[in-house]
Amino acid sequence: MEKILLHLPYFGPVSHFREIVKPAEIWFENEDNYQKQSHRNRTVIYGANGRLLLNIPVKHLHLPGVKHHQKYKEVKIDHSTNWQKQHWKSLKSAYQTSPFFEFYEDDIAPLYLKTPTFLMDFNYRCFHLLCECLQLEMHYQKTTEYLTEPKEMKDQRELINAKKEIIIEPYSQVFQDKKGFLSNLSILDLMFNEGPNTINYLKNQI
Repeated sequence: MEKILLHLPYFGPVSHFREIVKPAEIWFENEDNYQKQSHRNRTVIYGANGRLLLNIPVKHLHLPGVKHHQKYKEVKIDHSTNWQKQHWKSLKSAYQTSPFFEFYEDDIAPLYLKTPTFLMDFNYRCFHLLCECLQLEMHYQKTTEYLTEPKEMKDQRELINAKKEIIIEPYSQVFQDKKGFLSNLSILDLMFNEGPNTINYLKNQI
């Protein structure tokens, strides 16, 4: 069976989950260094004015005169602002008129009532919840060392790059009459619009 190596994002883009539903052995990279401007701490949704970035603030280590690489799994969330309230408010505003928002609302809302310490732990929690909502039986492995060039694995870690433009097949979106179809948004956009058909849509893109 094919092995696919991925980073774990915050409610990652559709392209990320297109890999996850493949008949393959999924591995999540747990030993990489944290990098800014990636889907590790940001997700993009469809707001009334187009693309809307939701960013989880994180704490960075600042050591004078020292260039420090911080492990992704060691990055802590910065709770000095109420980002949870802002993210949930934005999600409700963007998707409360979508076909399936009410169907998943009570499952997702509790994520934003807690104050998780580590970013990676929170992202795993989000991922597990998505699997439950989509009734996706998910078995995966976690890496124990960082491999620059993994052998016998399909390296798809570049999908974590928030600047990477990927075109996917259109589906119905709430505001597309105003701004047109926006490609490769958060998996939440697909789920709130397609509901139980989400997995079928993803598998049809393989």
